[in-house]
Order: sequence, then structure tokens, then C-alpha cells
Amino acid sequence: MFVKRLLLTTSVISLGLALPALAHAETPAPAPSATAPQTDDHGSLVFQPEFFAAYRPNTALEMVNRVPGFSLDDGDDARGFEGAVGNVLVNGSRPASKSDKPSSVLGRIVASQVERIELVRGGAPGIEMQGYALVVNVILKGTASTEHILSHNSFIYDGGKSLFGGGYQVTHRKGEYTYGLSLTDNIASSDSVGEGPYRRFGPDGTLLRDEAYTSAAYGGGSSIRGSFAGPLLGGTVNITARYGISDWVNNSQQTAVNIARDNRYSREGDNSEFGLTYTRSLSDRIRSETRISYDTEDSEIQDSAKALQNGTQSPEQLFKADTHSSESILRSVLRYQHSNKLELEAGGEVAFNTLDVDQAYSVGGVNVPLPSASVTVEEVRGELFGKGTWKIAPTMTLEGGLRLEHSTISQSGDVQNEESFFFAKPRLQLTWTPRENTQFRARFERSVGQLNFEDFAASSELGSDDIKGGNVNLTPEQRWISEISFEHRFWKEGIFSIAYRHDAISDAIDVIPLDGGLSAVGNIGDGTLDQLRVNFALPTDRLFIPGGRVKFENTWNKTEVTDPTSGRKRPMSGVRPSQAQISFEQNIAALKISWGADWMPRMSQYTYQPDYVSGWDGKDYYQLWVDYKPVPSLSIRAQVTVWDSFYWQREAYADRSTRPIDYTEVRDVAPRPFYQLRLRKTF
Repeated sequence: MFVKRLLLTTSVISLGLALPALAHAETPAPAPSATAPQTDDHGSLVFQPEFFAAYRPNTALEMVNRVPGFSLDDGDDARGFEGAVGNVLVNGSRPASKSDKPSSVLGRIVASQVERIELVRGGAPGIEMQGYALVVNVILKGTASTEHILSHNSFIYDGGKSLFGGGYQVTHRKGEYTYGLSLTDNIASSDSVGEGPYRRFGPDGTLLRDEAYTSAAYGGGSSIRGSFAGPLLGGTVNITARYGISDWVNNSQQTAVNIARDNRYSREGDNSEFGLTYTRSLSDRIRSETRISYDTEDSEIQDSAKALQNGTQSPEQLFKADTHSSESILRSVLRYQHSNKLELEAGGEVAFNTLDVDQAYSVGGVNVPLPSASVTVEEVRGELFGKGTWKIAPTMTLEGGLRLEHSTISQSGDVQNEESFFFAKPRLQLTWTPRENTQFRARFERSVGQLNFEDFAASSELGSDDIKGGNVNLTPEQRWISEISFEHRFWKEGIFSIAYRHDAISDAIDVIPLDGGLSAVGNIGDGTLDQLRVNFALPTDRLFIPGGRVKFENTWNKTEVTDPTSGRKRPMSGVRPSQAQISFEQNIAALKISWGADWMPRMSQYTYQPDYVSGWDGKDYYQLWVDYKPVPSLSIRAQVTVWDSFYWQREAYADRSTRPIDYTEVRDVAPRPFYQLRLRKTF
């Protein structure tokens, strides 16, 4: 395995040295520079298609990924619409369904249909920022067309399971009407799986176990989606509907002489969604927008662990769960354009969320009772909000707003409980652009996290000997966020930005101890987050490497909470202290290729439990990719990923009161290198 990693890493370095020289040989003079972005009346940067022409993009997704200083965010699965739908708009609107991710929407738009791309910085009239400092607005042409996108994806692991998928999409535009159909077969895998030694040591360093470890984690899903957009009753309607099935498998084995341990996890399910957005102008200055969204999912989970030692089979641990969840949202907004300098917005949102869970845990066929094993959770939530965007001066914009949220969460089944919450969530963001290429932003707001309903019920991770009970007393996490940022753009595609953020956290969500040796997700009190983000991109045309760009980006996080078991200060679970990425990419027009290399030197993530602390450290994560476009309608992309080391460890305690070390486990996994091939044809 070491020899393979050495050869792959050498290939990365060799190609990285060879391609710039080849580019210089084939392209003696720098290619014509891209058209520089223009600044509109509201401080937004406007990118015309000519800006991206040298990179021969096939889809709008490729164009957005080339916008300097912008990182696409698909949002999250938080309940409700606000902040859950990402930082991309198409013709000023977000997708009709919040689970239709912006990257998927952009991937269904052929590049030739893009009229321009606007990078909205800090807010602009008519644009819902949804809490983001930067939002991209993709404006499409109104010409009639029929567009097809055919794609194929392959994941080929060195010594592991290979995965294959693809999709077909067709979009027809005629006048004000747009019809779309999408068939996809997605694939997913973990990049940290592989082989390596597993060892367990006693508190005095005595070797208790010495076994070989191997793991695999993969899955995917198939889906069909239809969409329609067009005029209706004096306005415009956008409708989308989707049905899909998905699966995920995570298996691991540990072996030694006369020892075989086997852990298997699987999740299968189906899901469907419906989304409708209706917009209409009520007057020259007033516009309305109404959204209806419905999502539902059914899934089956099975997690097992067993061991064969010296010919004796240990009792099998088995965890099973059947879940059904749904979310219904009705949202309505009125926007009043008072002038070119002031826009006001008011509206409301009502949501109904449900989760039904039926779970069972057994050891050797004998049922083991779990807290909140079978529960039904329901939430009724309402929110009223008002917002305003004010152009104070040509160089200064103020965005402010207030959201008032009330929700009631009730539980039935094994546990009967009901809690009501009320939160006021103010927000202010000031944007100052003293020069066209320089901008300062300051933000202050209160955010309220969305509870994960699955935390109300029991869960398992038998591969780590971990069973969690449910918690009926969860409270949403609240944060007062203060942030300042600076951005400077240069050399057309160059950017330097830095931001500092401080969060004062109440009712922080982490893990708490329960009776009977169990634990659960719960609130652990107050905490803090201090964060520093840096993004730097340097075009290399003036450094005698035409078409190139060097990038560095990192987010440093420092968190602090009080551990509910030990009473000591510690970091928050699941927050990575740092994850730097250094990249180089180059477009070689003469060869019709783009290529790039990415390097992440080090990363880590730890979780703090009542009975143990576990986590992983990774180092030297490399990616090398080449994108060849022989004609504008065909893209062939090849990529290789090599990860030098994935080191997992767990420190277990003998008891929760004095917390002496019982044992320490380590796994030094050499993740499998894997290769990706993507073919995409547009016509």
C-alpha cells in the first residue's frame, strides 16, 4: 500500500510540474484577458458570459464555481425555509423546493442559457440574502430552446468497491414557459475507508488487542424530478416534484488469530417532495411571493455487531429502527419597493413537522429497553418577520430585520411531553464599499438552531459500542453572532478576504449522561465560538504562468463549553479546529484542458462523550484533476484522490465520576486511493 501511495503522490507532483511547462510551450503569449466584472448601482458585481468563455463551461454550475471569492452553499436540512436553501438564486428566486439543492439546479442549466451572473455583496433591493453575506443571482436568457444534459460518473477504489452512476436531464423553454425532466442515479462514498492496524491498550500501556481493521462505506440513490414554470393568474408559478429511493452501507471488520469482529450498518428508504412558488406584482412597487413545500421520507435502519473469538460466538447486538418524517411549509412575503434606495419586506411562515420512530435493541436475542425507543414527535411553528434594505449612500447599505418565532413541540408514545418556545431574532448588516474593489461588512444577529427530531429518540453506533437514548427535554440552541469582514479584489480574478466572528452560545447542543450508563444528545449550557476565515486567490498570468490561479482558504475555530460530566472546560464536539486547503488550477486554452491540484495538510475532529473521547486526525489529503473539453458541449473530467493517513483514537473511562482511563483504542487507517471519471454531454 505504501508503494501505491508513493507512486500516486509522485504522479501528482510530476504532472503538477509538467503541465505549467507544457502550457508555456504551447501558449507562448498569454490568452486574452477575461472581461472584468462591472459594479452595478447596488454594489453587486456583474459577470458577463465573456468572463467565463476561456474556461468553456458546460453548465451554470461551472460558471458559478468560477466566480472569484464565492463558495457555493447548498444550505442544510434545517426545518423551515429561512437559511436552509443556500446562497444561489436563479432570476432572483430560490428553488421551489428547499431540498432541490442550488448545485443541482445549476447543474441542470446549460451555460449557453446564462445571460449574466450577479454577485450580491451585503444586500441589494429585491434580493433575499437569507443571512448570507454573499449571494449569486444567475440571470437566464429568454430565448426558446430545448437543452439536454447526459452524464456518467464512476468512483473506482484501489482495492475497494467501485461505484457507477449518471443521469439525463431535458429542459424545454418556449416563451414564458419552461418544462423540465430529470432522471438521476447518484453515488456516494466515504473517502476515509481503508485498511490498517487496530490496537487497544490498557491504562498502563499493556497491549490488549492487536487486530487488522478494514472498512467500506458507500451508497447512493435514484430519483425522478419534474418541473414547470410559467404565467398563471397574472403572476408566475414555479412547480417541482420528485420521488427517489436511497441506501447507505457502512461495514467494518477486525481480525486476528482466532478473532473475527464484524460490524454492519445499513439504511434504506424512499423520499418524495413537492414545491410550489407563486409570485405576482400587485402594483408598480409591491410584489408578493407565496411558497408551499412538502417533503416526506421513510427509512429502515439496521445496525449489528458480533464477534467470534477462540471458536466462541459472542451474543449479537442488533439495533433496528423504522422512521417516517414529513415537513409542510406555507410561506408568504410582500415586498415594497419604496425607491431605488429602500425596499421593505414583511411576511410569515407556518410549518408542521412530524417524526414517527419505532426502535428496538437486543443482545443475543434478548430485548434491552431504551429510553424513548418508540415516539411520535410533532411540531407546529409560526414565524412573523419584517426586513428592510436601505442604500444609505452610494457606498453604504444597511440591511435589518426582525423575526418572531413561536413553536410547540409535543411527544407521544413511550414518553408524553410538550414544550413551547418563543424567540425574537433581530439582524443587522452594514456594508461599506469605499472603493469599487474594496468592501467592509459588519453583521450582528441572533440565530436559533433547528432541533434534529431524531435526537428525541434512541440511536446506535455499534461500531463504537455506543447506544444513545432519546431526550425529551431538548431546547433549540441560540447564538448571538457578531462578525466583521474585509474583502479586496485585484487583477480581475484575485481576491483577499478575512473575517472574524464571535458567537455567544446559549443551550449548546452536545452529549449528556443518562442513568443506566447511557447518554443522549442534550443541552449543556453556555459556550463560545471564535472563528477566523481567510480566503486568498492569486492569478498567475503576471507571474509568467498563463491562465493559472493559486488559492488558499482556511477557517480557524476555537470553541469552549463546560463538560456536563466532568465539569471542566473543553471544546465543542464535532467542530474542526482548522482545515486549510491550498490549490493550484490552470486553464490551457491551446490544449482545451483545465487542470488543478488540491492539498489539505491536516485536519481533525473530536467528540466528547460521558464515557469516552473519540476523534480522528488526517493529514496530507491530495487531489489531482484534469478537465478536457474537446468541443464546448463535451466535458471529460478525471480525478485521483490520495489520503496519506487517517488516524482514529478513543480514550474510554472506567467510570463517570473520577474518569480514570480504562483503555485506549487506536486505528491507523491508510485510506484507499480512488479515481473519479465524469463524462458530461450537452446538446
